Amino acid sequence: MLFCRMVNSAVRRVRDGVSRSPKIANSRISVFDVESFLGLAGLGRKIANFASKETIFAQGDPATSVMFIQEGGVKLSLVNESGKEAVLAILGPADFFGEWCLAGQSIWMATATAIAPTTVLVIEKDKMIRVLHEQNEVSDRFISYMLERNLRAEEDLIDQLFNSSEKRLARTLLLLARYGARGQPEKLIPKVSQETLAEMIGTTRSRVNFFMNKFRKLGFIKYDKHSQTYIEQSLLSVVLHD
Repeated sequence: MLFCRMVNSAVRRVRDGVSRSPKIANSRISVFDVESFLGLAGLGRKIANFASKETIFAQGDPATSVMFIQEGGVKLSLVNESGKEAVLAILGPADFFGEWCLAGQSIWMATATAIAPTTVLVIEKDKMIRVLHEQNEVSDRFISYMLERNLRAEEDLIDQLFNSSEKRLARTLLLLARYGARGQPEKLIPKVSQETLAEMIGTTRSRVNFFMNKFRKLGFIKYDKHSQTYIEQSLLSVVLHD
């Protein structure tokens, strides 16, 4: 209940600030200034490093911390009782994850796995809640970020319900390249298997392979000698085409 009241209060402050500031109202808050956040909040730094494919936390483990990705990437996935896995999200630098513990979840409802060598800042749940409760500016910044994440989740659902698998794949690749975030997008995306991409967009690996080959032939994506994938801005045409 305490955290819910904190969220409601922060949302009102963010909403009021947006209504008074045309500049903020016309921009999407996509990058969280973690250095400023740490300096303002007075939070200690605990850095954890993970190798590619290493588990950061597993579904069912105690939920004790909020985490911030400094380098690398993280896959969030969920396994049901029959053993079927679903990919919930692929996150990259400047993304938080594990924030569910702030809403009272005592165990992780998903598994977080590093998809590349990854550096994560770990913030204990109790410290995070205390700072959000005591420091309005920190609370406003964090809630602004979470509101952006919620908008992204709604867009993901709309994408899943109404767009073709080709459009869903193109949008996912662009998001992995950070298109739409503040600053320049990253042409080189994290190395994600076609199986994982298929799970993310709700189709088969063979369909993903077909569309990836199509995108390559059209010049929308490129591969280097290490089989790393580069995304060209022209891929936007697939998403925007009716």
